[in-house]
Amino acid sequence: MNAATFKTPLAIAIAAAGVVLAATASAQSTDLEARLAEVEARLAAAEQRATIAETQAELAEAQAEGRLSAEEVEERLARVERQASGEEGFSFGAYARSGLLLGEDRKSIPGGPGVTPAGPFGGSVGRLGNEDDTYAEAKVDYRMRYDNGALARYHFMMADGTTTSNDWNDDSNLNVRNVFVELSDLPTFTGAFENSTIWAGKRFDRDNFDIHWLDTDFVFLAGTGAGIYDVQLADNWRSNFSLYGRSFSDFQVDREDPGLTSSTDSLILTANNYFGNWQWMVNGISAADNDERDIGVGQTAADSGWHTMVAYHGDSFFGLGQGNFKVALLHGQGLGAEVKGLGSSGGLTEDAQSTRLGVYGTTYLAPNWRIAPAILAETSKDRFASGDRFDWATLNVRLANEITQNFEMQYEGSYQYMDLDQGEGGNAVSGNWGKLTIAPTFKPQVGGFWRRPEIRAFASYTDWDRELNGFNGSFGEDGFTGGQWSFGVQTEVWF
Repeated sequence: MNAATFKTPLAIAIAAAGVVLAATASAQSTDLEARLAEVEARLAAAEQRATIAETQAELAEAQAEGRLSAEEVEERLARVERQASGEEGFSFGAYARSGLLLGEDRKSIPGGPGVTPAGPFGGSVGRLGNEDDTYAEAKVDYRMRYDNGALARYHFMMADGTTTSNDWNDDSNLNVRNVFVELSDLPTFTGAFENSTIWAGKRFDRDNFDIHWLDTDFVFLAGTGAGIYDVQLADNWRSNFSLYGRSFSDFQVDREDPGLTSSTDSLILTANNYFGNWQWMVNGISAADNDERDIGVGQTAADSGWHTMVAYHGDSFFGLGQGNFKVALLHGQGLGAEVKGLGSSGGLTEDAQSTRLGVYGTTYLAPNWRIAPAILAETSKDRFASGDRFDWATLNVRLANEITQNFEMQYEGSYQYMDLDQGEGGNAVSGNWGKLTIAPTFKPQVGGFWRRPEIRAFASYTDWDRELNGFNGSFGEDGFTGGQWSFGVQTEVWF
């Protein structure tokens, strides 16, 4: 037997042994993880049992002393058991971002997804390396399960936003954004209403959805009102119905007495229908007396309107691979021509109409590379005056390279074309805006676009056409001679 003949079976044997050892190690690792998970579950269960046993002893003592009846003891013990299981009790959630955005001269510069001239008309651009604000939401929930099986949920949310970098905020916008109660699992609800939830109060609608990378909702339904979710009208058809009220705080109507004013309210009646992955939303909007608003000679403000949206919520990356995608087509007329913030704009003409398309998806290009492209575009006319027209389109791509368990490089390219014509007597501009951003990012664990918190440093290069400068005095500078660099740091968290 020569050396070559000897080495070949030896190499095969060594490789086979290596495979067996690796498989054994992997199996041991998997077994260890399973055992650790089982131990953690046992500890949690033991802690719950200890809490319940301690409470039982306290309640038995209270009953023996005559401070509680047998019925009260049973009720309180049942509540403790529900709280121990997580079915009842308090929970806390939050969203926050805070960052510093500096120009080449080390001075703060304007930023945000609405920074371009198209921003006031809904034209958002990429947010990575382009945010100069601090915004925070604090959310508190309390759930209570009743003996008859009904579930009550109370939700409260406060939020604040500012662009100052100071530790004390002199221009605070602290606001209560959500205060509502939901009732579900009601035993008297049967048939189509068996699994439905009723609610009332001030809230963001449960089924709003957004394009995170542009910090804009596809549709944003919010206000104060009431509604019912998840009415099962057929096997593959469920619907939400709601009535929301909003106020046009920028406009008050003079009555017969000039000194007497009253706010004009916007009412949104909604039917939101789901057929599998498809969604069809229909909205009717009215605002009494809004047609008395002064929006210019020969112009009449709308006092009603309608809005509709057809959307598809995909569970793959456009059918090409694992991931997800969403696409929505929206159209509105009159007060419905503000197609994102439903019922939020009272300055629209009765002839206003808008059509918007939104698309995004997320997937992995390779084991450590993920991508999220997005498109948002809108065309509108007769919006604020007869003959005006606002067209814009944004293309945004977010890339991320997961380098270690706690570090990744994020990249973003954002482009927007806009053609804005404010009609007779107004500015008309058209041009292009673009941004490239690189952002080294630290996080507790990488994996997917939805894990937070993140701590980022970033550098962005932004450029735009000179013609866009000074649009309504809100963008660029007359002396603009080329692109600009910006730098900063930011944190973002949600849970």
